[in-house]
Amino acid sequence: MIYLDYAATTPMHPQVIRDMTAAMAVYGNPSSIHQAGRAARKLVDDARRTLAQTIGAKENEIIFTSGGTEADNTAIFGVAYANQHKGKHIITSQIEHHAVLHACEQLEREGFSITYLPVDSTGCVRVQDVKEALHDDTILVTIMLGNNEVGTIQPIAEISELLQMHQAVMHTDAVQAYGMISIDVNDLQVDYLSVSSHKINGPKGIGFLYQRTNAPLQPLLYGGQQERKRRATTENVPAIVGFATASTLTSDRDVYERYKQQMQKTWQDAQLSFTINGAHTLPHILNVSFTGVNIEALLVNLDMAGICASSGSACTAGAVDPSHVLVAMYGADSDKLHNSVRFSFGYGLTAAQVQEAAVTIANVVQRLVNL
Repeated sequence: MIYLDYAATTPMHPQVIRDMTAAMAVYGNPSSIHQAGRAARKLVDDARRTLAQTIGAKENEIIFTSGGTEADNTAIFGVAYANQHKGKHIITSQIEHHAVLHACEQLEREGFSITYLPVDSTGCVRVQDVKEALHDDTILVTIMLGNNEVGTIQPIAEISELLQMHQAVMHTDAVQAYGMISIDVNDLQVDYLSVSSHKINGPKGIGFLYQRTNAPLQPLLYGGQQERKRRATTENVPAIVGFATASTLTSDRDVYERYKQQMQKTWQDAQLSFTINGAHTLPHILNVSFTGVNIEALLVNLDMAGICASSGSACTAGAVDPSHVLVAMYGADSDKLHNSVRFSFGYGLTAAQVQEAAVTIANVVQRLVNL
């Protein structure tokens, strides 16, 4: 098997597994004041410090969550409820992860007004569109840092600059970008930032939300006083430790860019007709449209050939739900909705595997085109 779906999830790094296994022996509750509890608390505190440093944040600005979805939801609902006395207008984009889109849709049902900004053909939000969408009652702008399907990096710092003299606060979903590009919350000028561990060779079920000091946030969970009363529930110590370890591992960003070029050259040599979706993209994501190929047939054939890839389309009971990202980029009638596939790279992948995969993909595409 050649795994080319790292944007969906990544294998845990061996060092992460070792550190988590050791942490499992530290069984105390981090909220307990006795020595067993203090031992667990030290692991959590050390991990929080490590993770904060990766984005230029303060330790007390990191809130541990169960992953990216909870981090996004905590930011969006937390700000909406905390600031609804100032207004009920929120700005987002049409290409956000469903953790953001569905949260916004729920807030619409609760009486909030949501502006879903379009993107250009490269999948990029226009800063001018954000500026024009800002109202006096806008309380939140939430736009992802790097798109999970086509990889396009958004102009978050420029968008945040618009809000410096406005009451609205800024949240960015950095789940796909974290670990792949340099992130500093002060350079980006964001108030909230979401991250998930399983995208960077850490465990599933753990993530964090960065909350800038004094930024408004109403908790979604009620119970104990964990996370400075911002997220009740006993901390998942082994997962937190594994997350911190994963955050210290170096990602081969330049290598992934070379993998992209390697695959494209192989397809060009094979005289395939293809186009790349997105521009100014994250280093590990390559979204490709193969002319004349049905994506479902392609994915099935690739899987049979031992190659794991993914599409923006979700197929259930024979019905195709086109990628909302590609619809936003190209329109509902574009052929690219039905012939685009995402390949993504990560830890453990070799140049030899990438070459083997590229050749196999070329053979499969040629066979499908000639059917």
